[in-house]
Amino acid sequence: MPALPQHLLTCPVCALALQDVGRALACEGGHRFDAARQGYVNLLTGRGSPFEGDTAGMVEAREAFLGSGHYAPLREAVIAAALRDAEAPAVALDAGAGTGYYLEGLAAAVPGVVAVALDISKVALRRAARRLPGGVSIVWDVWRTLPVADASVDVLLNVFAPRNAGEFVRVLVPGGRLVVVTPRPGHLAGLEEVGPLLSVPPQKADDVRTAFDGALVETGREDLDYTMSLPWDLARSALVMGPAARHPGTEGTTTATGQGAPLEVAARFTVQVLTRPGRPRRDPGRLPVPADGTDG
Repeated sequence: MPALPQHLLTCPVCALALQDVGRALACEGGHRFDAARQGYVNLLTGRGSPFEGDTAGMVEAREAFLGSGHYAPLREAVIAAALRDAEAPAVALDAGAGTGYYLEGLAAAVPGVVAVALDISKVALRRAARRLPGGVSIVWDVWRTLPVADASVDVLLNVFAPRNAGEFVRVLVPGGRLVVVTPRPGHLAGLEEVGPLLSVPPQKADDVRTAFDGALVETGREDLDYTMSLPWDLARSALVMGPAARHPGTEGTTTATGQGAPLEVAARFTVQVLTRPGRPRRDPGRLPVPADGTDG
C-alpha cells in the first residue's frame, strides 16, 4: 500500500480516517480491510452493491481497445483539462476508474500525485492496481457516500461513469475541478455492422452542468471529434467494452477477424471542467513533498 495523506480516506463503517498498515487499510475503530492479492482493497461491507460491475469479457475488450491507442487523444484531452491553468494536483480521484487508463495518464503527468481509483468491478480494478502501483485502487459503489474526506481531492475524473453530484462536490477542495467525459450523438457510428449501438441524447453535457446546480461551475467545455480506422477485432472490442455489451443482441455479434477492410468509426466526446467555487486551500499536512523540494 502507498503512503497516504492523513485524513484522505475514511472508514465505511465508522467514518474514522483510514491509514495504510502494510497491505491493508485500517482505522482506529478497529476496522481493517486487507488488500487482495491483485492489489486492490474492497471497502464494500454488508450486502455490497446492487449494481453490476464490468465483467471479465468487458474488461478484456477494453484493455485490447485502449492498448491500441485509439483513445489516446481522449486521454491527452482529459489530462490537459485537469491541469490547464491550475497548480499540480496533490490528490486525484477517478470515480468509475475502470482499468485506470485515464488516471494512469494523469499520474504520469504529475509525479508525486496521490492517485485514488474507485470502481465497482473487481476485475477492472485488478488492472488499475497494476497501472497505479503508487496509488490505491478501491472497490466501491459511487452512488454511496464516498470513502473520502471532505475537501480532500484536487482533481476528480469521471469518464463514461455515473456521477454522484452531492458527493463529488463534498470531496473537492475549494478551487478543485471535476473533469467529465460524455459521448455525443454519433459516437461509434460505423459500428452498426458489428452490432447494435446505444443512442446518446444530444443534451448530455448540459445535463451534467445542470446536475451540479451551481455547486460546481462549468469553467471549460471542449468537443473532441476524430475518425478511427478499426480492424474487425478492435471494432468488436469497441462495442462490447461498454454499456452496449449488455444490450440485447450484442451477444450475437461476430468474433471473427479478417472480415474485410477496417471500419471507419466516429469518436465523438465532450470533455467538461466543473470547478468548485472558492480559493484553493493548500494544506501542507496533506500534500506529498514534491520531488524538487519546491512548494507544489
